[in-house]
Amino acid sequence: MNLEQVLPLAKQLSLIDKVHLIEQLASEIERELSQIESPPRRSLWGLCADLGSAPSAEEIDEARRDIWGSGLQ
Repeated sequence: MNLEQVLPLAKQLSLIDKVHLIEQLASEIERELSQIESPPRRSLWGLCADLGSAPSAEEIDEARRDIWGSGLQ
């Protein structure tokens, strides 16, 4: 059976039976989803690895001096 065959039958159910159907389907979906293995997630360090090394404190201080110093002239 496919959705096009089941949907008209489901629409014929009483309101309470529709609620029960949804509850049963939701628990079935939840059970199936829990069995699916998700791929391992990369850490934030791994996501940023291609960005290279971070600027040093001295480089940051120098950039601040350059920016603030040029703004005062």
